[in-house]
Amino acid sequence: MSRDLPAGEWPVRESVAEYETPWYTGGRDRVEQPDGSEKDYYWAELPDAVVVVASTGEEVVFVEQYRPTIRQTQLELPAGIVEDGESYTTAGARELQEETGFDPAGVSLLQEVWCSTGLLRHRRGYVFAEGLTPCERELDSNEFIEVRSVPVADAIDVARDPPTNDATLEALLLAKEDGLL
Repeated sequence: MSRDLPAGEWPVRESVAEYETPWYTGGRDRVEQPDGSEKDYYWAELPDAVVVVASTGEEVVFVEQYRPTIRQTQLELPAGIVEDGESYTTAGARELQEETGFDPAGVSLLQEVWCSTGLLRHRRGYVFAEGLTPCERELDSNEFIEVRSVPVADAIDVARDPPTNDATLEALLLAKEDGLL
C-alpha cells in the first residue's frame, strides 16, 4: 500500500513500516526538524476512500450501520475504498450501487482531501451522484446496512446529530457550498 510521497522540506532519515494489517499499515518516520534535531513521527497509511452524496433532488440517500470501532450505529453517507485503477467517481458509483441499490446517471468529484494529516496518510474523495435508478444491491459479507432517505433540507441537521461522522458532514457541506443541495 506504500504511497509515493514527495521528499518534503524536512529530510526523512529513516522510514519504517512497523506493522501491516489487511486494512492499513502503521509506521514511523525519523525526521530532521528545522533546528537540526531529529524526531519520530508516527503514521498509519490507509487506502483511498470515497464518500457519496446521492440526491434524488428531493432527498439525500443515507445508510444506517453499526460501527464496531465506536460501538454505535450511525446514519451516514454511502462510502468505501477506492479499488486499484478506479477514479473517485467510478468508485463512488460502484459503492452507491453496492450499498444502496441505486445506479447513478451522473457522478462528479466535489473535492479530494488528505485526512487527519497529523497521523494519517489517507486521501478521501467526495462525489455527488444524481439521476438515481433502482438496481440490485451487492453488500459485502461484513455490511449490514439499512438504506434511509432524508429530505435535502434536513440532511445537514441529520448529519450533525450524534454520533456525527466527519466524512458525512464534510461531504454534505461541500455539496451545499457548490449549490447541489
